[in-house]
Amino acid sequence: MSRIEKKFASLRATGRKALIPYVTAGDPVASVTVPLMHDMVKAGVDIIELGVPFSDPMADGPVIQKASERALVNSISLHDVFAMVKEFREVDPETPVVLMGYLNPIEVMGYDRFAEQANEAGVDGVLTVDLPPEEASEFVAELAKYDLDPIFLIAPTTTEARIEKLCTAARGFVYYVSVKGVTGAATLDTNAVVDKMMAIRKHTDLPVGVGFGIKDAESAVNIGAVADAIVVGSVLVSQADIHQNAPDEISPAICAILADIRQALDK
Repeated sequence: MSRIEKKFASLRATGRKALIPYVTAGDPVASVTVPLMHDMVKAGVDIIELGVPFSDPMADGPVIQKASERALVNSISLHDVFAMVKEFREVDPETPVVLMGYLNPIEVMGYDRFAEQANEAGVDGVLTVDLPPEEASEFVAELAKYDLDPIFLIAPTTTEARIEKLCTAARGFVYYVSVKGVTGAATLDTNAVVDKMMAIRKHTDLPVGVGFGIKDAESAVNIGAVADAIVVGSVLVSQADIHQNAPDEISPAICAILADIRQALDK
């Protein structure tokens, strides 16, 4: 059983929802990331989604695109991200970490080497935005050797037949993208999310996380009524932009948002 599976089992036993923050590794400087990961755990997060900087993050809006640009200016690579997770693991052996990114850096490294190094670093799951399940069998097989969970995105436009295919390939949890478009770009339609969640749950017993469009405690609570996990991204990453010239202020700003959401979800 992976750390992700264990975490969701624990949350189910206590009737709680998973809070999953997304931050970009190395944004705005490398020294921020690992302390921020520890601070977010203290603020009540359950799983950390760590973005791997990429030059063309096509699923992401301006906020996360700029975060990748800031990290890449500092030459943050996939190897650096592994080093950050490994450093985090020296203190925290329990909190699951999911890498979120794009296929190109993984292909350059090679699926087998990537899976091996991810496992050695202490990674638990991998969400590769631009790798569809139809083309993922080789990658998924390499991840399975190390009990790493492949996580796939389901969109509002995904057909029921494709939902079934995505759910069959996924492990750990399924990630529902709650809005059409890129991260941080649209208004959340809670009713539409409820309808899609019903369609997804017909095809999987895996936990379902919802992200893209959750910005505050109110939207988190509304989605938390039907989802197993809440993924919060752009509103957190924007704090790295606002405070990029004062990096010590980034973690308190992000953790204040997360603590507010955690408190609301637990009420």
